[in-house]
Amino acid sequence: MPCYRCGARQTDPVRGASPWKRGVRHEAQVLVCPDCQRAPDLDLDACATCTSTTLICRLGEVECRACGLVRLAQASSPGTPDLSALSAEVEAALNRVLGRK
Repeated sequence: MPCYRCGARQTDPVRGASPWKRGVRHEAQVLVCPDCQRAPDLDLDACATCTSTTLICRLGEVECRACGLVRLAQASSPGTPDLSALSAEVEAALNRVLGRK
């Protein structure tokens, strides 16, 4: 997944923690490269409780890593996958791989 701001691709990291930052923008998980992290306004979604931008998005939920608040992602936002369509794609792929009809 490229940086959402500049499009740079993440390369294999050296030992240790990755310098790339995860965030949520318009209810979708994004990555921010080290260069873009220096920008004054990353335009990331913020937690409604503590205003932190250390959010992660997974399986239709958004979780704040700072305060632990978990809420449902808003399905109508752009960039949010249609989970029923995703489920159908996964089922079709499994059927192909496993030889099911």
